[in-house]
Amino acid sequence: MAEDTTASVIPLHQVPPKRKARTSAQRSKPRSPRKPRKAKAAPADDDALGSETLGPDSETLIPPEFLSTDLVVAEPVAAPPPPVALQAVEPLSEPAPPSPRRQLFAPVLLSIAALALAGVGITMNGWFARSLGSSDIAGWLFLAVGVAADVVALVMPACGAGLWHAGHRATALVGWAVWVMTFVFALTAGIGFASTNISDTTLARASRTTPAVAVAQAALGDAMAARDRECKGGVGKFCREREAAVAERRQAVDTAMHAVEQTADPQTDAAIRVVAWVSRGALQPTSNDFAMLRLVLLALLPQIGGILLMVGRRA
Repeated sequence: MAEDTTASVIPLHQVPPKRKARTSAQRSKPRSPRKPRKAKAAPADDDALGSETLGPDSETLIPPEFLSTDLVVAEPVAAPPPPVALQAVEPLSEPAPPSPRRQLFAPVLLSIAALALAGVGITMNGWFARSLGSSDIAGWLFLAVGVAADVVALVMPACGAGLWHAGHRATALVGWAVWVMTFVFALTAGIGFASTNISDTTLARASRTTPAVAVAQAALGDAMAARDRECKGGVGKFCREREAAVAERRQAVDTAMHAVEQTADPQTDAAIRVVAWVSRGALQPTSNDFAMLRLVLLALLPQIGGILLMVGRRA
């Protein structure tokens, strides 16, 4: 009959029970040797853990330090501090893209302004070109040339920019050269239109009769009548006095007319006074300076419709 073998399965890692603190007398007392514990009989089962490997002397194979209960309780390892929560950095907020309606508002408005200026320029140049003709046929021919040149100056910048971006550089340069010619032609026509109308308007304002001019002219007429009566019998002392009075009255009429001429162009006079006031008298432009500046602007602005149209398409 097979001999029963006993084995004890002792876990290697045992957690000893907490012991009460001993006094100094108990610590100095010699410790009695511990009696080995008897191993309990294990079931004779083939599936029992270690039943075939451990023999009757298995207790002697366990080191005595594992059987001692005076084990130092290991201090629990402190748990690592929780990770510091990083504050989420919010991305820089990008400006919201403009709405499609707002994106289309500026180009559409710029295109409308360009077409309005182009319409004014075509009308001005056509009128002035027609006025240069000596006959009706010549006038209508000049009108056609002026209108066609203005239309080319309007559409050529956009076409030239498109050709340049498409890679047709030579064709684009030819288009820009044609635009320069038509632009100069339109600019000269605009200068002619503006100068003609401004001079006619200024002369009409300068030749008007004001109450001061009427009074001066009436006084001159009286002085001339008195001179004629006095000098009828011959030149004498009183005749010479009447001649001096006539000369004085004529000078008064000239002064009144000059005052009217100065007020014939109030824009120039007001601009001169504004510039002198802003610059504290450092700048003293003349009326001719402002007249030339106004003439250039009136002739140039109606001709930049093509440039504005090109910018509006790219915006």
